[in-house]
Amino acid sequence: MDFVFERPLAEGIIEKRKSQFTMAVSVDGQAGVSCHCPTTGRVGNLDLAGRPCLLSKSTEPKRKTPYTVEAVSLDRPEDDEKTWIGINQNAANRYVEHYLKNGGFAEMVGACHEVRRETFLGDSKLDFLVGNTYLEVKTPLQHLQTEIPAWVKTKKAAPFSLTTRMQRHMAELGKSLKERERAIMLVVFLYDNPGFRIVERSTNYEEVKATVSESVSKGVETWQANFEITPDGVKLRKYFPINIE
Repeated sequence: MDFVFERPLAEGIIEKRKSQFTMAVSVDGQAGVSCHCPTTGRVGNLDLAGRPCLLSKSTEPKRKTPYTVEAVSLDRPEDDEKTWIGINQNAANRYVEHYLKNGGFAEMVGACHEVRRETFLGDSKLDFLVGNTYLEVKTPLQHLQTEIPAWVKTKKAAPFSLTTRMQRHMAELGKSLKERERAIMLVVFLYDNPGFRIVERSTNYEEVKATVSESVSKGVETWQANFEITPDGVKLRKYFPINIE
């Protein structure tokens, strides 16, 4: 059962990124509409100005940003058929929860389990507990593992170094596991990513690698899930185990 939006997403054109949290978007013939940007970090090395986008409309009439930018496209604005890269990292957990509850991840966690949100393991609050399996979701956007067309503007990006939260969760998953428990780090892409790989090493790469290796040696599993986002909803396309060491 696919994840269906309550109302179809609107299409717009990003004019510029105004701040970490807002973008100016042209939508429904109106220019300069201030829209919420759900990711504070970069989206690959893209210059988002001129990119087509998908927008969800807020149900709160007094909200300062009436729309949230849910996805961007590398296609031309005039193209009739577009593919989309989801950028709402918080929404990724809603999609994962939907498919957990509807058996979409049966080969990873089984089909008939109680799904609990935000469960503590040690000192960390993890995204899900599914049966006896702790599940933490990560949705990286710093590097896009897809071909960037020549007409898409890019910019030079600084090396990525904000890995503290990921390291803490990986370490907690490893050291706090008890007998008969499982732990999974699920790397989610809201586009078709053929397989996770290290595109550019973070500034503390060796430290991160050591943490991941130790956690994997204690039984932590790493999986990848690819979702497809369209104006009507989200589909789980595939998921599979990966090696992120």
